Amino acid sequence: MRLAPTGPIPLRILRRLPRMPTPKTMKAANRFSHERRLLDQGMGPLAGVDEAGRGPLAGPVTAAAVVFPCDWALTDDLPESLLELNDSKQLSERARERFFDLLHKMPEITFAIAVVSHELIDQLNILNATHLAMAEALRTLKNPAAHALVDGVAVRGLPVPHTPIVKGDSQSYSIAAASVLAKVTRDRIMLQYDKQYPEYGFGEHKGYPTKAHLMALSRHGPCPIHRRSFAPVRSQQLEF
Repeated sequence: MRLAPTGPIPLRILRRLPRMPTPKTMKAANRFSHERRLLDQGMGPLAGVDEAGRGPLAGPVTAAAVVFPCDWALTDDLPESLLELNDSKQLSERARERFFDLLHKMPEITFAIAVVSHELIDQLNILNATHLAMAEALRTLKNPAAHALVDGVAVRGLPVPHTPIVKGDSQSYSIAAASVLAKVTRDRIMLQYDKQYPEYGFGEHKGYPTKAHLMALSRHGPCPIHRRSFAPVRSQQLEF
C-alpha cells in the first residue's frame, strides 16, 4: 500500500487542487490574471511599474517598481490587508497613506522608487523623464525582476522586457502597488515644497494646473521648481 506523502504540498500540485472560490480569491484572481499568465510562461519574477507626476507644472516625476511573491499570484492569495489595493487615483489620500505604510512593512515585497527632478524634465521632456524614472526604479530593485508589467503603453529604455497594460493600475495588484508608492512619494515631496513656496499652494494641488495654481503662477511668476518647458510656465515672463 502506498502511503500519502507528508509535509508541505508542492506548489505545482497545490495549484491543481480544486478550491471553492471566495470573494477574496475571486477578486485576487481577477487582479492577478496578467501576472499569472506571464508566470505560467516562466517569465517571473515580475515587477509592476507605474509613475506619478506627468501632468503637473512643478516638481519631479516619480516612478516605482514592485515585486510581489510569485505564489501570491499563482494561488490567488493576497494578504487580507491588501485586498482593496487599487489605482492610486481611485483611493482616498488616507487609503493611499495606509497602503504605502503596509507595503513598506511587508518583508515579502521588494520595491524601489525613483525620482527625476524638474530640471531633468526640462532637459529631456516629460515623456523621456518618465521613462527614465521607470527604468531607474527597475534597475535599483534589490531583487531584480525578469519582466515588468507597466501601466499604459510601451516604454523605451527599460532594463527588462515588459508588457504594457492600458489602465493596468486598476487591473493588476502589482501595478496598483507601484501606483500608490509613486503617488505618495511625490505628494510628500510636494508637501515639503509647499513649506518653501507657500504662495503657490503646492500642498493642495501638488503642482497640477488647477485654477488656483494658474492664478498664483500669474501673480508671482514661476518659482525654482516650476517646469520651464511646460507651456503655462513658459508663457510667464516674470523671473523668480
